[in-house]
Amino acid sequence: MVLIIGAGLYLALGSGLKDEIKEKLGRDSDDKVAVVYLEGKMIADKSTDPADQGSAFSSDVVKALRKATADDDIKAIVLRVNSPGGTPVAAEEIISQINRTRAEKPVIVSMGDSATSAAYYVSATADKIYANPDTFTGSIGVIWVFKNKTRYYNEEGINFYIAKSGNFKDVGADWRGLSENEKSYIQSIINESYDRFVTTVAAGRDLPEDKIRAIADGRVFTGTSAKNMGLVDEIGGLYDAVAYAAKAGGIDGETEIVYMNEPAAKSK
Repeated sequence: MVLIIGAGLYLALGSGLKDEIKEKLGRDSDDKVAVVYLEGKMIADKSTDPADQGSAFSSDVVKALRKATADDDIKAIVLRVNSPGGTPVAAEEIISQINRTRAEKPVIVSMGDSATSAAYYVSATADKIYANPDTFTGSIGVIWVFKNKTRYYNEEGINFYIAKSGNFKDVGADWRGLSENEKSYIQSIINESYDRFVTTVAAGRDLPEDKIRAIADGRVFTGTSAKNMGLVDEIGGLYDAVAYAAKAGGIDGETEIVYMNEPAAKSK
């Protein structure tokens, strides 16, 4: 018994009938490309902090990637990146999963409005990167901001007594500035993270590390400029990336697209 609905949907009893109809329709519904959204500021885990709502939680992105990787009907994955960046830890967790997924099926990045800083860090590890001509990308670098509210506290008559177990325990506290020794300590942490960022990008893009360092000063590039520098591969939108992913995954003919998650703004 077979029920045919329109030109492309069908229900069939019996694998033989199903295969026969798929052949007549000219497509195989078992061949799919998954789209995983990475949208918003990247942080590692879900938070109840209102400031973190609409963020891209690496735990959610990794979960979606793992689900797509485990599905044998999914032949390739498009990671849709629309993010200004985020924490190195969030990026590193997603990168680890991308590397595991790439061992089994292609991972293609499609950049939206922006894919900068940590979002480019993630993107650089994919098999191929698509960007729109005016996508903002790059901004390779690391930043850590400290506030010094000493004058405010003095004017308000607010005093602090600090009991601490070591000289560095209150580094970054806003009731005082940083000493020169502490500034050197902070800069060493920044440099370590920055070196890891540059090394990962150079390896992912198969470019000399010194070439990456020459442009890794925090500058943002358009998609067109980034392509000229080798930071992205192709100019195109989401469905250009999907079409390439289908070919990379060995799909012939029509491709079914499955969305593994929703953009952050639409999540509940």
